[in-house]
Amino acid sequence: MTDINTLENWDRDNFFHPSTHLANFARGDMPNRVIKGGKGVFIEDINGNRLLDAFAGLYCVNVGYGRQKVIDAISQQANQLAYYHAYVGHGTEASITLSKMILDRAPAHMSKVYYGLSGSDANETNIKLVWYYNNVLGRPRKKKIISRWRGYHGSGLMSGSLTGLQLFHQQFDLPLSQVIHTEAPYYYLREDGNLSEEQFSAHCAEELEKLILREGADTIAAFIGEPALGTGGLVPPPKGYWEAIQPVLSKHDILLISDEVVTGFGRLGSMFGSEHYGMKPDIITIAKGLTSAYAPLSGSIVSDKVWQVLEQGTDKFGVFGHGWTYSAHPIGAAAGIANLELVDELNLVANAAETGAYFKQALREAIGDHPHVGEVRGEGLLCAVEFVDDKASRKRYESLGSVGGQLASALLKRGVIARAMPQGDILGFAPPLCITPDECDQVVAALKDAVTEVLG
Repeated sequence: MTDINTLENWDRDNFFHPSTHLANFARGDMPNRVIKGGKGVFIEDINGNRLLDAFAGLYCVNVGYGRQKVIDAISQQANQLAYYHAYVGHGTEASITLSKMILDRAPAHMSKVYYGLSGSDANETNIKLVWYYNNVLGRPRKKKIISRWRGYHGSGLMSGSLTGLQLFHQQFDLPLSQVIHTEAPYYYLREDGNLSEEQFSAHCAEELEKLILREGADTIAAFIGEPALGTGGLVPPPKGYWEAIQPVLSKHDILLISDEVVTGFGRLGSMFGSEHYGMKPDIITIAKGLTSAYAPLSGSIVSDKVWQVLEQGTDKFGVFGHGWTYSAHPIGAAAGIANLELVDELNLVANAAETGAYFKQALREAIGDHPHVGEVRGEGLLCAVEFVDDKASRKRYESLGSVGGQLASALLKRGVIARAMPQGDILGFAPPLCITPDECDQVVAALKDAVTEVLG
C-alpha cells in the first residue's frame, strides 16, 4: 500500500481535480483529502478521520456507502460480461431489465430510456432529441431552449449553457446562443417582498411568457427545469409554480424537460420530483440516484409523445445518428438494478419524506431564530440554510460566499460534511436516504456549534 505522503504528493503532481482552485491546490494552500472507505452515511479518509457525509457525495449516494448487494451485482456482471455496446439493437439482460424497472417507477406517460454516463451528457442528449424532434416535424427554427437562472444542468457545452450559474459560464464562452434564461423560482430572493408565494409563481409565469413572445414562440423548442432547484440553492418551488408554468408551455407548444438528476428515485420523498409537483414532462433526465453512484450511469426518459416522433424520424431520415460508446453499460445497469431494489427493500422513499421532515424541523428549532439565519428550507432530504447579513431586510453579505465557506469548514472540524452552495451563503444538506433521526441530530448539533463559532 502506498504511504500517505506519497499519495498526497502524487495527487498534487498528477491529478487534475474538477471544481477546484487549481493554483491553490498545486501550491498546497488547500488540503487534499484521500477517501478510502465508507459505510452507511459515514466515509473515512486515509488519515483515519470518520466523517458523516451529509451531502451523500454530490447528492448521489442515496442508498448509503458499502451496500454489499450493489457491490456483488457489479462483480457478478463484470465476471459474466464486462461490456458490450447498445448500437444497432444490441442489449444485455441488465440494460433491458433496468429499463423496465425505471419505466415501472416513472410517470405513466413515459415510454423509453436512453442511457449515458452523467447528468451532463444526458442533458446534451436531451437537446439533440429536442432539435431532432422539431426537424422531423418540419420546424427548423424552433430550436432555442429556455432554462432558469440558478438552475444546474451540467458542465458540457450545451448543458453548461443551460446551467444558470456564473461559475459555469465565466471564461468558457458560455452560454451558447441557443440557450436563454428566465427568472429563478427562488421565493426568498424575490425583489418584491410583498408578494405571496402564489403571486410570485404567477410573476415567474408572466416573465416566462414575455420572454417567449419576445423571442418568438416559433423559435422556442423546450423549457428545462429541476423540479426543485439543486446546486443553485436547494430551493423548493413556491406554491403554484409548476401549475403556473406548464400552461404557458402548452400554449406555445414548448416541450418540458424535467431534470431529475438530483430529485429522481426518492430524494424529495417521492419516486420522482415531477410527480411530487404535478409536472407532466416530455423528457426526464436521470443520473445520480439511478445507481447511487456505485457506477456511472445516466438516462433520458422520453414520453410517448416524443417517442412517436422519433420513430417517424427514422422512417424519414434513416438511422438515428446519436450514440455513446458506453450507452447502457452493463456494469452500470447491473448497479442500477440492485440499487433500485434496495430503494424499495429499505423503504428509502418513505424515509426521505419522514426523516427529511424531522431533519428540517430540527434545523429550524436549533438555529431558525438566529439573527443571521434568513431561511431554513427543504423538501424530503434536500435541505438548505441560507445565511444573511440582515434578517429583516434579507440583505446578503457583501463578500458573497465567504460565510458559507467558513461554516462548511467549521462543520468539517466537527466531523460533518455539508456543501457551501455557489452564489450565496447557503449550506446545503442532502444526506443518503438511509439517514436516521439520530444521525440527523448529530448533523444539527454540529451545525449549531459551527454557527456559534462563526457568527456568534
